[in-house]
Amino acid sequence: MSAEATNPATPGPVVPVVPAAPRRRSRPRIDLRRLGRAALLGPASRGRLPDAIGHVVEAHRAHYPDADLQPLHRAYVLAESSHRGQMRKSGEPYITHPLAVTLILAELGAETTTLTASLLHDTVEDTDVTLDQVGEQFGAEVRYIVDGVTKLEKVDYGAAAEPETFRKMLVATGNDVRVMSIKLADRLHNMRTLGVMRPEKQERIAKVTRDVLIPLAERLGVQALKTELEDLVFAILHPEEYEHTRELIVDNASRADDPLAEFSEAMRVVLRDADIQAEVLIRPRHFVSVHRVSRKRGRMRGADFGRLLVLVNEDADCYAVLGELHTCMTPVVSEFKDFIAVPKFNLYQSLHTAVAREDGQVAEVLIRTHQMHKVAEAGVVALGNPYTGPAEEQTGQGVPADEERVDPTRPGWLSRLLDWQEGAPDPDTFWSTLREDLAQDREITVFRPDGGTLGLPEGATCVDAAYEQYGEDAHACMGARVNGRLATLSTVLRDGDTVQLLMGQDPASEPSREWLEHAHTPAARIAIQRWLATHPTPAEHEGSAPAADSGASGTAKAAEATARSTADEPAPRPGAAITVVDRPEASVRLAGCCTPVPLDEVTGFAVRGGVVTVHRAECAAVARMVDAGREEVDVSWGDTTGCRVTLVAESFGRPHLLADLTEAMALEGAEIVSATVEPPSQQRVRHTYTVRLPDAAQLPTLIRAMRNVPGVYDVGRAQHHAPASAGPV
Repeated sequence: MSAEATNPATPGPVVPVVPAAPRRRSRPRIDLRRLGRAALLGPASRGRLPDAIGHVVEAHRAHYPDADLQPLHRAYVLAESSHRGQMRKSGEPYITHPLAVTLILAELGAETTTLTASLLHDTVEDTDVTLDQVGEQFGAEVRYIVDGVTKLEKVDYGAAAEPETFRKMLVATGNDVRVMSIKLADRLHNMRTLGVMRPEKQERIAKVTRDVLIPLAERLGVQALKTELEDLVFAILHPEEYEHTRELIVDNASRADDPLAEFSEAMRVVLRDADIQAEVLIRPRHFVSVHRVSRKRGRMRGADFGRLLVLVNEDADCYAVLGELHTCMTPVVSEFKDFIAVPKFNLYQSLHTAVAREDGQVAEVLIRTHQMHKVAEAGVVALGNPYTGPAEEQTGQGVPADEERVDPTRPGWLSRLLDWQEGAPDPDTFWSTLREDLAQDREITVFRPDGGTLGLPEGATCVDAAYEQYGEDAHACMGARVNGRLATLSTVLRDGDTVQLLMGQDPASEPSREWLEHAHTPAARIAIQRWLATHPTPAEHEGSAPAADSGASGTAKAAEATARSTADEPAPRPGAAITVVDRPEASVRLAGCCTPVPLDEVTGFAVRGGVVTVHRAECAAVARMVDAGREEVDVSWGDTTGCRVTLVAESFGRPHLLADLTEAMALEGAEIVSATVEPPSQQRVRHTYTVRLPDAAQLPTLIRAMRNVPGVYDVGRAQHHAPASAGPV
């Protein structure tokens, strides 16, 4: 949809874009982009009520021919009388706005309750009408939806009014998705008429639309609104690029030949010969889509300005069409995607492919049923009322009675959003995190060993999976297996991976500060940040900053990160008892930089809170702290001889090495707490393992067993050297 069709700030010719779902041939489609105030209000000489909502009623009956229109009539009477005398900045009577918003939703196929709430969506905010009055006249559902889209007052919330309003709307959307449907239509009409605003206000509203509303429209599958919002934002924020794109579209429209028309005719012949009933339509790309394609491909060709849409009646026909096109035309195999077998998280279903001809022109093709197309265009709006049974009147033509209705209100992304927003400590954190979360616009599904699934945004890591599955209990996560193999918590997950999270039993387990670098979901980041805020960083971490020893048994940065995140635990721990000679009751902590074990020569240093940090005597951090004037504390090992230690193995790369090495460790009674395997370098691989042993005396035997594994040429204790610039512990 074109920005200049409705935005006075961007004059120019209208370029058609995505057409709406096919309707009855007897009724011409209303063009929302060209419908002005006169069409909404109608001639003054005719009856005001039928004229004013006539287009809304007509559009609504196309989807719900038997709908009860009385709620719409009563809602219009209340809205018109309440807004009477109010004017928009454009000079139009204010009632034109709720009418336009309602018409947008009616065209998309919204049911009567949504349209009723849409007509009333500004009454509580801008007039003397109260929520109780709305509830008394129109019921609890309409009251809830109107409340959900009503803004919070700046008088009460100040600068936090906008983020808190969005927080309120999102929470309301979690219970009723129709709240966000009205908000999206409301923003679309406001963006269409944004040209009357000051440039700086246009830019501010456009940025919020870009960062929040457009991603929400995408996630709810309402492509018809999303594409027009994208074009309107594009025209405001990037006027020069918009104008260049407009010129490209105008120049292409003036071409004598139309490759897409030729492709479509060839497809009709192929499908007709195969006796497949199908409609083949040309879908011109909208402005932003043309801009993206031009940047990706450079010189635009005729077939790049649109895509072909093939509409059929049944799911099986989609694959029949695909087979015929791939048989009779030249397919571009790399462009094939099946979103029917694996729908997108926003309900989208379609087959994507592309075909080429001898002159090099390539046409992208979308294949879907009529119902899939309706959902692809209108998303959750096309599902009607998801909170009623299919036998009820409001179901209308949205979903056949024998089909299962999908409740769109709690998809994975919305559930996650509603969960993490509760932990956002302030409006600024919520607002920035919301934008960050919505910027991750693709979702993946990973599988748990028990057969369950986790929905995560693209780019999520094992850290994110841990907090998605266990909440704040994920603080105790020690590692993961991805597709059966040991993996670091920083491992980026892919769609379809199987993830087993290795959880510790120590109630004192704590998240590592480094996890923040690998946490992409707001839930993970907020949980880690909240824990760190309430547990000040122990000063001994300053003595274990990343550094690598170049010796044969030295450690890499990954090994040190593992040691810090898994070995730095409060004592006492099973099998690793330490006593402070002068203060037997003092709490102790084994330093993560050198991982002391029983029989090592050790020394201690007092830190904040009365805790004593225990280091190996030869640890580089000890010499640095002594030079800084820190007083050593006399410590000694207790009777318990169990230990936890970090080992580094260096080996040549070979198949099954990791399996053989971990098996050898298990045979010696070592419990692997965490593992890090660095990418091979010159056919050499460095492994870092943190293990628990029931008896420290087993350590030499374990090291020998690891060295005996074919391909392993050295195994040693982790050695971490603190940089001289680090401050005192």
